[in-house]
Amino acid sequence: MEGDCLSCMKYLMFVFNFFIFLGGACLLGIGIWVIVDPTGFREIVAANPLLFTGAYIMLAMGAMLFLLGFLGCCGAVRENKCLLLFFFMFILLIFLAELSAAILAFIFREHLTREYFTKELKKHYQGNNETDVFSSTWNSVMITFGCCGVNGPEDFETAPHFRLLHSEYVVPEACCRRELQTRDGAFVSKEDCLMGKDTYQNRQGCYTVILNSFETYVYLAGALTIGVLAIELFAMIFAMCLFRGIQ
Repeated sequence: MEGDCLSCMKYLMFVFNFFIFLGGACLLGIGIWVIVDPTGFREIVAANPLLFTGAYIMLAMGAMLFLLGFLGCCGAVRENKCLLLFFFMFILLIFLAELSAAILAFIFREHLTREYFTKELKKHYQGNNETDVFSSTWNSVMITFGCCGVNGPEDFETAPHFRLLHSEYVVPEACCRRELQTRDGAFVSKEDCLMGKDTYQNRQGCYTVILNSFETYVYLAGALTIGVLAIELFAMIFAMCLFRGIQ
């Protein structure tokens, strides 16, 4: 009976580690896509140090989970106590790091509100100043998603830096409609757009556009995070049970 129980535990641990292996592969793939994606997301990541760091952290976490899942599968199949103990300690550290990150994300969630982004845009945006990280990041976002400001073109009416530097324009050129929404795309009518003609502007705010674009993925990411944490927790329990059961 004890042998059957140990065998069952071994195969359960193999299954859980196989899911960790797949989760690591997914994170690794997403991290690589964010960094090399040619459709514009790469520009946003490169311009923002926080996003740039986050993309590489995702790559590192994906690689660790990928390796950890592989080691856990090997430790379970070969019933190696040293490998199982290493697996347990390593996955415990990752579990605590992920849990801390989730708690911090919840605590600082107020920094993702519409009001916060509107205030920051009006306070720091300088128009087509590519030497300013904040402005170039916003330009990349507006061009990539075909949107304007946080709420719409009206955000720039009370943006002091933008009004001081570009008093003759109603909106920045990043808000102008293009035949193809990329930096190299030709403007439909740049001058008419800058002078305030609605037909040639992207009228929708970026907050709504991005929220609608990523809403499904946000819920999916949350569900996947909870799933990964649960799998890691069960994997640790199985690892210790298997460790204690091996002679």
